[in-house]
Amino acid sequence: MMKKYLRILVLTGMVILTTGMYSCKKYLDRAADSIVAGDDAFKNFNNFQGFTEELYNCIPDFSNAYWTNSWNWGEDEIQSTARDFHFEVKIDNGDFWGWQSSFDGWQAGWMDRNNSNTNDDRFAKSLWPLGWYGIRKANLGLANIDKLKDATQEEKDLIKGQLLFFRGWFHFMFMQYFGGLPYIDKVLPSDQKLTLPRLSYQACADKAAADFQAAAALLPVHWDNTTAGKRTLGKNDLRINKIMALGYLGKNYLWAGSPLMNYVSTGSKTYNQDYCKKAADAFASLLSLCESGEAPYHLLDFSRYFNNFYTTGQNWLMPGGTEAIFRGPYYSANSSNWGTSKQYSPSFLTGGDVKFLPTANYVDYYGMANGLPIKDITQADPESGYDPAYPWKGRDPRFYNDIVFDGVKCVQGATTDEPNRYANLYTNGSYRNISTGSRTGYLLYKFIPRTANDYDQGYSYDKSLNIHVPYMRLADVYLMYAEAAAIGYGGAGGSTPGFGKTAADAVNVIRDRAGVGHVAAKFLGSPDDFMGEVRRERAVELSFEGHRFNDLRRWLLLIENPYTLKKSVEFDRTGAFNNTDPKLNKVNNLREVTILERKFSMKHYWLPLKNSDASMYLEFPQNPGW
Repeated sequence: MMKKYLRILVLTGMVILTTGMYSCKKYLDRAADSIVAGDDAFKNFNNFQGFTEELYNCIPDFSNAYWTNSWNWGEDEIQSTARDFHFEVKIDNGDFWGWQSSFDGWQAGWMDRNNSNTNDDRFAKSLWPLGWYGIRKANLGLANIDKLKDATQEEKDLIKGQLLFFRGWFHFMFMQYFGGLPYIDKVLPSDQKLTLPRLSYQACADKAAADFQAAAALLPVHWDNTTAGKRTLGKNDLRINKIMALGYLGKNYLWAGSPLMNYVSTGSKTYNQDYCKKAADAFASLLSLCESGEAPYHLLDFSRYFNNFYTTGQNWLMPGGTEAIFRGPYYSANSSNWGTSKQYSPSFLTGGDVKFLPTANYVDYYGMANGLPIKDITQADPESGYDPAYPWKGRDPRFYNDIVFDGVKCVQGATTDEPNRYANLYTNGSYRNISTGSRTGYLLYKFIPRTANDYDQGYSYDKSLNIHVPYMRLADVYLMYAEAAAIGYGGAGGSTPGFGKTAADAVNVIRDRAGVGHVAAKFLGSPDDFMGEVRRERAVELSFEGHRFNDLRRWLLLIENPYTLKKSVEFDRTGAFNNTDPKLNKVNNLREVTILERKFSMKHYWLPLKNSDASMYLEFPQNPGW
């Protein structure tokens, strides 16, 4: 219950810290004597930082929160039919109540769990309870910031900047799923009735923006560059900094300016240009710092693209490299090998029965290497070069990185199951099993190496495979800038004054990394045409990273056809089978078949609040339709 978590920490001067941060010690070292009680928690930097760092353990690791993990809830993914407890299946059925722990008997979701706490248990992290707890804790720290006497100005700024960021971040995470809420910016007395009203989305976003803006002004681009940070030199990658604050300042503004949020705030189903300008400006500030070299973030080379999401053979190194901007701590480096690494391949390769498959209609967004989209996978297109007889040929390089299609080699070494060494994903092929295999004709390998199977043992302990999907990475910022600048500053050629890149340039930066052709001239004239390419680029570059559901919602597309459909690809093999280069295999009778259609209405643009929370007082009503 929200009320419970808002009142867990009462401003009485008695605060007992948990031991939750031990699990991410490698990245967030703190002194043992920073676990303190009472006003001692605030008297010096070491103690106050120990108080603050519990907030990091309020961040759910959505990609490792359970044995198998569901975080893609748009039309991008579909689950095998062996089980039905994950939220993804419930969403497909229109049951948005399923995010709540009381509707999740398996306690498999990462948004709400009965046993949430800030210890080192990945199964005990969920957004709803720990988000409210985190807001309360951030407010408690800010209320006591003046007690920090034994500290330099730099140290005071670091503490205050982190607290402001986390207050904004938890509110933002709630807002994007539930809409405008009360913005809790002070410690609420435990003996007074809650009466704070729900704000409009944009009013709430303005308050979050103020916190992110203030945090960005206080924080360094990286803690390694500070005197305080040098005490934990090389172990500061997760600590909140200016780049993270600017990133979420821009994202918060872009979301506030998006059609859904603008509609519920103003009644207009269009973008809000003023918010998009503010978003573009924040992103431009971030990108300027990165491109100048002042901030240590840059795009990974495409040959190491996978390191955004997993590392292997690197002694459990956390993924993300120089591209990940915001990540939470991981709570057991080997945890991904007990589920996430095995949820993408047929059970005869990895065991288990819950599998997550890319839908065929979503895979269609991966266009051609020359940058042009595929208009219809069943029709030849001389302009793009797409040929339905050779549907895997000449595609965007990210298609080959992310997607396993028919004929791809899935077992690299010795096997006792030679017929299944190569992916038999044609209609009625051995990989096609709706219960424990592929329902769609594709597999997703973006987050796992090709050796992640029982034969190659790519997930054995000695391989130190570590999967950890970030909340925000630099590529996302480029694409959010492209969207915001196009709306705020006039189309594909629009740009923030003083920043050297247009909206189209930002998209092309991402395409250049992957070796994909630039946005074609025919899409640069019309704002609507260009926005179609921006959205397609987000679909491809950020595929299956948990963004699509919220993108479709904020664009007011979630309930519209064809975004309500999930399809499979069907075809027959023909001619000699080429197992050396499966891109060259010819197929017949290529078509797509609808597996399911989601039956959504306007109420499905927001998740329902808990009835126990929505019945607390009149000013905190349930979302419409629920």
